[in-house]
Amino acid sequence: MNKQIESLKKARALLLEGINDLTIEQLGQIPAGFNNNIVWNLGHMIAAQQGICYKRAGATPVISDDFWEKFKPGSKPEGTAEAAEIENIKNLFLSSIDQLEIDCNTHVFDNYTTWTTSYRVEIANINDAISFLPFHEGLHSGIIMALTRLM
Repeated sequence: MNKQIESLKKARALLLEGINDLTIEQLGQIPAGFNNNIVWNLGHMIAAQQGICYKRAGATPVISDDFWEKFKPGSKPEGTAEAAEIENIKNLFLSSIDQLEIDCNTHVFDNYTTWTTSYRVEIANINDAISFLPFHEGLHSGIIMALTRLM
């Protein structure tokens, strides 16, 4: 499992590197034909990972309830993100994966409840959840890359 988590960390770090030079306005821009922005996609990736791993195991997520509500599946960008919020998202983008690794090693996810994703993938335990994350994050990374090409 450590290799999978390490891959997630590397992919997230590369994604942050790719948007490093964008302005707050660019990060929050919703171009024609899109229904979200870069900030929302980053926040959503964090919230989805927390839902898939922590909430499904009955464990306490590392994000606040407000963060969850703002970026959970089915949400959409509302308002403009401030610099402090963007910085928090960037920090959580990496630190939430570090915490996931720690929590995997301390059996936080032992009470995982089996469920089926909207992509018809059955996830029965934390190993399945972590195996599913690159698929989900790949979708949103692709959207982020498309959005950056429009800047």
